[in-house]
Amino acid sequence: MSVMVDRGSGRCIITTAWETEEAMRASEAMARPLRDRAAQTLGGNVEKIEEWEIAVLHRDHRAGTGACARATWFKVSNGQMDRAVELYRDSVLPAMEELEGFCSASLMIDRSSGRAVSSTVFDSSAAMDRSSEQARSLRAARLRELGADQVDVGEFELALAHLRVPELA
Repeated sequence: MSVMVDRGSGRCIITTAWETEEAMRASEAMARPLRDRAAQTLGGNVEKIEEWEIAVLHRDHRAGTGACARATWFKVSNGQMDRAVELYRDSVLPAMEELEGFCSASLMIDRSSGRAVSSTVFDSSAAMDRSSEQARSLRAARLRELGADQVDVGEFELALAHLRVPELA
């Protein structure tokens, strides 16, 4: 499980990872009341639940206290998801590893909709801020190369980082 929070907007993203899709499906009935109770406790609501395949995950080192994450949602053209994963693994990930304060990166995809989200974790908000222009340039170039459309970008505090997913780079 991981929790990313944007205190300014009140946006909170809770992510869970499962060993198999079957295990995820089996947890649905038990997870629903937990999710609803957490939203109620935090004074919010569950806006949407999305399911993603973890296509790439690479950790340089574990995130510590004060870590932050930048998430980029994008949509690829029909039939281009495998190319998007390959480009991310071969070009985007090595470039992100060079960013100051880089901890980890992941790419999650939804093949049926053509949507994807890239999440990059940094040691601190200061490091994330200093990488902002480099990240923007990298993002624009790679999305253009792929012919993909950026949907959203968000920056978050990494309030909880306990995803126990093996390296998938």
